[in-house]
Amino acid sequence: MTSTPSQALQDRALIEEATKKSGLIWVRGATGPSRALWHLWVDGAACLVGDGAGEQPLADLGLTDGATATVTVRSKDKGGRLVAWQARVVETVPDGEAWRTAVDELKGKRLNAPDAESIPERWAAECRVLRLEPVGGAEQRPGAMPDEAHAVPPLPSPAITRRPVPAALPKLLRRGRKG
Repeated sequence: MTSTPSQALQDRALIEEATKKSGLIWVRGATGPSRALWHLWVDGAACLVGDGAGEQPLADLGLTDGATATVTVRSKDKGGRLVAWQARVVETVPDGEAWRTAVDELKGKRLNAPDAESIPERWAAECRVLRLEPVGGAEQRPGAMPDEAHAVPPLPSPAITRRPVPAALPKLLRRGRKG
């Protein structure tokens, strides 16, 4: 898809604003399925942390330094796909300037951390902090969306059960109702 300079600027603005406002982005790396990941937009890139104890898994996505990934961002108000863009994966070096900048922002937004005071030390020792930097314009955006659906069946999981309802359940449910 060819783009004019004004379209490239519009794409860049859409990528940045949509990604800033979204709490989750869907990332597809070199391997594995797309996965929803929490992130923050910092200095022109989506920054995320993972692969440590209690953090989001990244290893099976093939997000290695210098690799590319496809990032899909949903609309904050409608929930549907708003923009998809290509990113260059940059793995930051612990205690480097880019790493400190990203971690300073990410640690404030990390919910339910068991060690809120020592997050930077744990992330430096156990985790990877990645920057997903946009490369080029938007592959998909309003007015340039593919016609086919991107729906996929859920991944296999031991959490999915298809068993008969226990015989006593209807009776237990009725017991709680009065009147």
